Amino acid sequence: MGNELAWGTRYVAVDPTHFRVDYEINPFMDVAVQPDPDRAARQWRAMVAAIETAGGTVEVLEQRPDAPDMVYAMNLGLGLELPTAAGGLGHHVVMSHMRFPQRRMETGSAQQWFAARDFSTSYVGREGVGAHFEAGDAFPFGGDLVVGYGPRTDELGLKHLAIDLGVRVRGLRITHPGMYHLDLAFCPLDSTRALVCLEALDEASRAAVLALVPEPLVLTEEEALSTFAANSVVVGRTVIMPACPDRVRAQLEDWGFEVVVVAVSEFHKGGGSIRCLTNPIDLRVGRDLVSVPGGEVVLP
Repeated sequence: MGNELAWGTRYVAVDPTHFRVDYEINPFMDVAVQPDPDRAARQWRAMVAAIETAGGTVEVLEQRPDAPDMVYAMNLGLGLELPTAAGGLGHHVVMSHMRFPQRRMETGSAQQWFAARDFSTSYVGREGVGAHFEAGDAFPFGGDLVVGYGPRTDELGLKHLAIDLGVRVRGLRITHPGMYHLDLAFCPLDSTRALVCLEALDEASRAAVLALVPEPLVLTEEEALSTFAANSVVVGRTVIMPACPDRVRAQLEDWGFEVVVVAVSEFHKGGGSIRCLTNPIDLRVGRDLVSVPGGEVVLP
């Protein structure tokens, strides 16, 4: 059995007060199919309650009225705990530089929220002119920062992350239009296991992720797209999922995980699920990510 994830107990989420579908920037969005605000609010509260029941904490950021996608908090930035010169830990967030201009105003408000809570902040490259980076593409696994690139994050962004954070960044090229962020196809479960949908990646990246994860639970394309199963949150040995196919549940339970299903169907109308709605800000360089002076990028 792999060791429990040390990260994934402290989250930021955005209250869905202004969640709606105003534009179409992914295959799931249709401006003619709007979420029900009351149902969305109930689903969001149930998700927060499930995380807290599992032992996590959730801090809430107010949603901008002009930013309907801001509810997908995972994409606001990559939160880390970094060693300080004094020997302690400081909190830092690498803010996203969104691919689509419709979402770029979100990070300005999020940056102010983090700064008010003593988080230092930075951007990949330089804000507005640097490489695109969206934090829904980035996860720690095996001591590396695993980052999907292609649809939303630029390959150049991997180099910036590696240098700026002093870690090894392992890139996976995403080629599937419906799994445009890595969090729709990859979910670390513990130190040796992860949910993986290989159809999201090119051939070289499929081989790379199978070499990286000792015990992958491979999802089919149908499971990933119709149930958003990979877009789940793990708190200790609890996997909080929007849906769980029977065979996936059987394997997770055989591995000693408790599966908690929380319906967030209203948010699927915007192209995201539980992981997209939550942002872990307790990743730690030196614990979850191996420190690599100068950084390093590994491509498939």
